[in-house]
Amino acid sequence: MMLPDPSTKYRPFPAIPLADRQWPNKVINKAPIWMSTDLRDGNQSLFEPMNVERKMRMFRAVCDIGFKEIEVGFPAASQTDFDFVRHLVEGGHVPDDVTIEVLTQAREDLIRRTMDSVRGARRAIIHVYNATSPTFREVVFNMDKPQVVALAVSAVRLIKEVAAEMRESCGTEILLQYSPETFSATELDFAKEVCDAVTAEWGATPHNKVILNLPATVEVATPNVYADQVEWMHRNLARRDSVIISLHPHNDRGTGVAAAELGLMAGADRIEGCLFGNGERTGNVDIVTLALNMYTQGLHPGLDFSDINSVARTVEYCNQLPIHPRHPYVGDLVFTAFSGSHQDAIKKGFAAQKASALWNVPYLPIDPADVGRSYDSVIRVNSQSGKGGIAYLLETEYGVVMPRRLQVEFSREVQQVTEATGAEMSAAAIWDLFRSTYLDTAEPMRYVEHHLFEHGSAQGIRLTVDIAGQRQTLLGEGNGPIDAAVHALRIAGIDVQVQNYEERSIAPSDDGGNAQACAFVELRSTTGKPGDHYGVGLDTNIVTASIRAIVSGINRIQPDVAAVTDIRAA
Repeated sequence: MMLPDPSTKYRPFPAIPLADRQWPNKVINKAPIWMSTDLRDGNQSLFEPMNVERKMRMFRAVCDIGFKEIEVGFPAASQTDFDFVRHLVEGGHVPDDVTIEVLTQAREDLIRRTMDSVRGARRAIIHVYNATSPTFREVVFNMDKPQVVALAVSAVRLIKEVAAEMRESCGTEILLQYSPETFSATELDFAKEVCDAVTAEWGATPHNKVILNLPATVEVATPNVYADQVEWMHRNLARRDSVIISLHPHNDRGTGVAAAELGLMAGADRIEGCLFGNGERTGNVDIVTLALNMYTQGLHPGLDFSDINSVARTVEYCNQLPIHPRHPYVGDLVFTAFSGSHQDAIKKGFAAQKASALWNVPYLPIDPADVGRSYDSVIRVNSQSGKGGIAYLLETEYGVVMPRRLQVEFSREVQQVTEATGAEMSAAAIWDLFRSTYLDTAEPMRYVEHHLFEHGSAQGIRLTVDIAGQRQTLLGEGNGPIDAAVHALRIAGIDVQVQNYEERSIAPSDDGGNAQACAFVELRSTTGKPGDHYGVGLDTNIVTASIRAIVSGINRIQPDVAAVTDIRAA
């Protein structure tokens, strides 16, 4: 039960004595150094940590986005993390312009194990930390201030010694990052003392900088207080020209993005965080939101989110966590207006917007096209107009549970009908429209049959379809039936890519019919309509349902399959 007087249990965080603070008058006029911690901090927060395949997919994704510093693991914490770092190094998977980072506590055995993990890398950041706040000193570790400083200095001394040996033996260049963990709850004069001791021990120079990471390990105050703490350190640290100030804000108070933005105004040079804010407890700072916030102010963040949907699908796959439909910039509903007054304003804004003019559309702080989103989903039917129960009716009446993006796509079909007729649509009418749109399509392609066979280690398929009335049998192979079918179609000149795949079971009907599998395939074509489009397949066999879904999607995209003449028959 909440206390009637919470002051008996909690106390406000004291204000920072910084009467001449400068950050309120600053603006963010350059992008920070970005460091992705999706593979370490983000990975530690998952119900089921990523396996090697998911880790590699995430690593490639953050490289493609443009991150030049990537924290790839906590090698001393698990054999899995150690082996993954070795896989990156020994397999030559790290691009020349990317520096990997690994985390370690300030203990000799853990430091040595961590540095062994990056041995042979071109360049690596060793990120060492120890807790500095009063609660951790007194309650967790029972250490006084001199002991905390000594622990940090001895760890840095060891890293420096091993780094020199590694440079001689294998040419690996080691950079140092130090975090006074729980910085946001640490006395500022003591945080400075520890950090100055670290930079002195390392011998930091303008050409050999130390990254000092100032984490809001737990958000304990409003973001302006964190900005005051950062500015105080920025103005008082020794060897400031030899230091990169990095921020690692968490989101316990829900203000991680604000804290990071104010921290940059306060003098920070670098930001650590995760795509879409994944991380321990309430998460790390959301780098996508931070970067696109800068973009909407006319400042390119140096990260490429031109295809935000693909980034989101990759992160959802790797983390096995959904992205909230209201998540800034990327949620499935953030460019959707349900309110009639909003719809009217957006329509008028689009009508008035000139291609060469500054962006000025009501309710849309960013042009959806800049992040690869379409305008089609901006105006949606809603429950207030009597048309918003589409997904609910299909699920409750027919057992079809549509993926979120298919709900958006199909609602446009419903809207076209209701606007043309001016009438309400019953559940039966919606189901008939769904069938004719996705399930009963036979032009320009119709599924006939398929046969699977083993082809060495690959899955082979013999797929028979009618294309523009002509029967064709296509051969393909892949890592599974879906991949094999796509390969067979590609050989035939029909080039589609599977963006997303989901399957559901539909319970048997009351009349004793068999249970059916429903497959949903989101496709992208290089020859048909732009964007991503769904196909749906229904069958008692899940493989057959999946192939039917691919054919359905091709018919939705409607590439000029009738004009394909170089079809290779079996």
